[in-house]
Formats: sequence, C-alpha cells, structure tokens
Amino acid sequence: MNTDRNPRDKDLDIITIGRASVDLYGQQIGTPLEDIGTFAKSVGGCPANIAVGTARLGLKSALITRVGNEQMGRFIREQLGREGVETAGVHTDTDRLTALVLLSVQGEGLSPMIFYRTDCADMALDESDIDESFIASARAIVVTGTHFSRAHSEAAQRKAILVAKVAGTRVAFDLDYRPNLWGLGGHEAGFERYVASDIVSTIYKSVLADCDLLVGTEEEVLIASGEKDIASALRTIREISSAVIVLKRGAMGCIVYDGPIPDVLEEGIVGAGFPIEVYNVLGAGDAFMSGFLRGWLRDKPLATCASWANACGAFAVSRLLCAPEYPTWAELSHFLDQGSPERALRKDATLNHLHWATTRRRDIPQLMALAIDHRSQLEELAGDDRDKLARLPRFKALAVEAAARIANGRAGFGMLLDDKYGRDALFKAATLPQFWVARPIEQPGSRPLQFEFTQDVGSRLVEWPVDHCIKVLCFYHPDDPAALKAEQIAKLRSAYDAARGIGRELLVEIIASKHGSVGDKTISQALRDVYDAGIKPDWWKLEAQPSAAAWGQIDSVIEARDPLCRGVVLLGLEAPQDQLEAGFRMARQSRSVRGFAVGRTIFADAARRWLVGEIGDDAAIDDMARRFGALVDIWLRLGEKVAA
Repeated sequence: MNTDRNPRDKDLDIITIGRASVDLYGQQIGTPLEDIGTFAKSVGGCPANIAVGTARLGLKSALITRVGNEQMGRFIREQLGREGVETAGVHTDTDRLTALVLLSVQGEGLSPMIFYRTDCADMALDESDIDESFIASARAIVVTGTHFSRAHSEAAQRKAILVAKVAGTRVAFDLDYRPNLWGLGGHEAGFERYVASDIVSTIYKSVLADCDLLVGTEEEVLIASGEKDIASALRTIREISSAVIVLKRGAMGCIVYDGPIPDVLEEGIVGAGFPIEVYNVLGAGDAFMSGFLRGWLRDKPLATCASWANACGAFAVSRLLCAPEYPTWAELSHFLDQGSPERALRKDATLNHLHWATTRRRDIPQLMALAIDHRSQLEELAGDDRDKLARLPRFKALAVEAAARIANGRAGFGMLLDDKYGRDALFKAATLPQFWVARPIEQPGSRPLQFEFTQDVGSRLVEWPVDHCIKVLCFYHPDDPAALKAEQIAKLRSAYDAARGIGRELLVEIIASKHGSVGDKTISQALRDVYDAGIKPDWWKLEAQPSAAAWGQIDSVIEARDPLCRGVVLLGLEAPQDQLEAGFRMARQSRSVRGFAVGRTIFADAARRWLVGEIGDDAAIDDMARRFGALVDIWLRLGEKVAA
C-alpha cells in the first residue's frame, strides 16, 4: 500500500471514528427522565456529532462507524448525508441494532441519560472496518476514548492511527471518557463523568505519543494521565506526548498548551468563555471540538482555534439537542463579529434565523408544483352531492399520479395538498422520491385570516412529516384599513412562530388583486409589511406581476430583508395557459422567482368531468398530466432562453 501523500493534497479534512447513535431527547425541561412524555430524535455519539459539527463549519468530514440494518441505522445515514458528511466509512452491521440513548434536561448542568448499547452496532467496530486508503485520504483523524473500551474497537482505532502516521495524516484524540461505557457505573449512571481506573489510564497513556492534538475536560485529562491533580496530569501527558493539549474548562473556556506546561497553568493560551445561559451541557464538548478542528485544520493561530471552539460550545449549551443545534459557519461568523444581545442564544431571533435557513433539509433551486389543496372550489363543483364529496379524496390521489408522471423521479417537483380531502394523496406523495409537499392551514376564503380546524396551529403541526411545508394564504392589500392589516399580520405571525417552534418550513401566499388594484409597488409593500413584523417565510407564493419593475421591487425587498429566503413561486388563479405563459415570461426576469404552483388551470376541467362520470381515472390522470407537463415545458424553455 502506498500511503505517502502530501498532507495538503487530501480529499477529506477530517475522519472521525467511533460512536454513532440515535439520541432521544426529552422535550419536557426541568423534570426527571422518568416523567418525560415526548422525545425528539437526532443523531448522537461523540464522533458522529463532530463529523456533523465540522461539516457545518465548512470542513470535508467523514465518519467511520457501524449502524444496524434497520430504520434507525438508515436515519443516521440519511442525516449524515444531508449534512454533507461522507458516509463511505459507515458500515452496516446485519447482526446488531443501532445504539440508542435517552436523555433529558432535569436542571442546569444535570442531564440524566440511559445508554442502550448492549452488543450494539457501533461498538462492534473492528479492524476490517478501517480502509487504509480511506484513512490516508484525510488530513486528520479523530480517535475517541470510548472506542478503546473494547478489544476489537481498540484494535480498529490503533490500526487507523498506524495508517495515519505512515500517510502523513494528523491524529487528534478526543479523550471522551464515559465511565458507564467502560463498565464502571450502573445503567442509571450515564451522566457520571469520572471514575478513577488504572486500566483506562494505562490504555489512554499508550495512545498519547502518537497524537498531534489532545482535547479533554479536567476529568478526562486526569484519567488519561492516571494522576490525581490537574497540574501533575498535564505534565505527565507532556512527558509522553508533544501534542497540542487543549484543556476544556466549561464556562471558563479553555487553555491550550503548545510546548512545556507552565508553572502557572493559566499562562497557557487562554481561550475565554462566553457569558451565556447554560441550558443543556450534553454535546457541548463535541461542538467545542468541531470549532477547534475548523481552526486547527486551517492552520489558524491556536488562540483563534480556542475562540472558535468556545463559541461553538456556547451555541451547544444554549440549545436542547446535540448535532442538530450546532452552528453553521454563517452563524458562528455572525456571533463572533457581532455577539448577541441574549444570554440564552436560543432566544436570539437573528441567530435562530441564520441557523434555520442554513440547515434546511435540502436545496430546492427550482420548484414546479401542482396545487390541489383547494377545498371550497372542489366542494362547489360537487355541490350538495354527498357521493361526489366522498370521491374528492380519490380525485386528489389521481392528481398525485399525474404529477408523479411528469416528475418522473426528478428533483424540483411537488404538490400542494390539504388535510381535509387529501389524506390518501398525502400518503401517495410520501412514496415519491425528492417530492416537495406543502399543506394549507388557512380557512378557505377567510378575511381576516383564520386557520382551518383549530386556531392552535402548533398542536396540529406535530402530526406532520418534518419535510412538509406549511402554506398559509392571506388576502392582504397594503391599502387595507390599518386594523384589518394588523389582524392579518398577527395571524401570519402566529403561523410563523408555530412553524419555527415545531420545525417546519413556511410558505406565505399573498393575494392582493381580489381587494384592490395592483401596481408596481403593491406586492413589494405587502412583503415589507410582513417582514416588518419579524416574519421571514421560507417561500413566497405570489400573483403574476404587471411589469418587470414590479418584480424588481419584490427582488429588492427580499434581498434586503432576507437574502436566505428560498424564493417565490407563481400562483395561477385559474388563468388560461397563454396568460400563464406571459406571466412566466415576465417572472423569469426576477432574481427571486424559483418556479410555480398552479392548480385550477391544471385540474379544474378534469375534476368537473370526472365527478359527473364523463371520464374515468385514467383519462383524468392523462388530462392533468398533459396540462401540468405543458406548464413545466414552458417554464423550462423560458429558463433556457434566460440562461442563453
């Protein structure tokens, strides 16, 4: 094997090795784990967290681990891939289940946890999982303390270290000491941080000489050295290893030692902490490590590395989950440049929006959607005929088949479907790959805006799939009476708060033409009114505009108020195809328009004829597919002209 590669000429920045679990976080705060009623699911485990954390900060990261051949294992793969983590080193263990961890926040600094790790997949890692060329492709690897607790996983990490040293790949050791996972505590002692052990200390000390970076808390430095006080521990480690040593000190920040250990420990490179509220300490160390690695692998001064690390740790302790809450580079940069007015960073609206908008589940640069979330219009077609009303769910499922035929598995397609008649259609849409789905929450035709079924939108959204987008239509005109506008905006704000609180994207549809004239500045002013209320939708759904100038006004507002907005999709208002084409042509000049979401132009005729028995299912699908396909062709053709 030839592993002699220039460290600057590597495909990956970092490979982490070891634990990958599914964390189930209790969503009730300040109560014992016994009393938790609901849990939030996320990727967990020190190496998996670091792989995600470094990817969010712009590093090319990878993970070597094992997951089970079941839904939780596939969840980990999916989430890692979505974050941009290379998964070639994530192996499937057909004999074992994916590890699980149950966690809660009972009080400040108190987070009980239970590890479900009996013969689990990630702890079965062995030497066969270490591909030498894969290790050599990285600028650095991270080995972790827990995976030295079993003979086979210890052998795997030692093999990785040996290959790394030959290949010019740096070795970082996250001391990651969990006594419980070494068999040094009962099942209920998952939060226990320190139990002295000569066996653990001997194993850790045998690794130190091969490392370039060592990172740990005071307790972890003690176990790595076998000493009883921190000064002696640091000096013992320095006698064995020339690595950069990073001592994590929680709220006090960290101290970095690059050379002899000074007589006064604070004379190392001190990275000051950030004065923030401690909400949840779990996962903070992995966020810290991610920030430090970003600087270390970019050859930044160690003081800078420490500052980035402490800032990432501050984000983690101020939020509930581990990896999903870690900052992106945009967030971190904003925080380092401008700080925050909030001690509880999770309450900082600017940082929260940056976090949300830079961690969306997938990119959607173009969207072509068949909108059939209509309720009142279809009810009008059905009249008072109960049989026809009962058939509406079937028709909406046929519309999904029509849209799927045109999408043909391609990205950039989707539908608007409702909860009232669209349940079967929603189930069918869930089987389509890369398919975007939005669902309405407004009471059809309401002005002032009211929500359908219940005004408590948040409780309703809990049942929705995490990738479904909330759509809310508001008949809003900037010239409306002030009281009406205030009521409308307040309702939109409650939808926005629910969307962010429950973690769903929001599409706001504005229709002004039903209640006043529309000029070049009408819709842009409506958007300003919404933004002024602190509402930043992921999507806008807007009418065709009267001029290129009108679109220019809209572009300017979106770019000034929320440059991270996904963009605008055009609505149809049952316009004929030639009018839609004219609107498409004008919209194609906009920098913000990403596509269209058209309904009655596509389905109205088929619905009328199908409901009275003039055509059957196949003919209805054919008709809707033909009309939807024609609009798709027009949109794509116009896009090609703009690009040319």
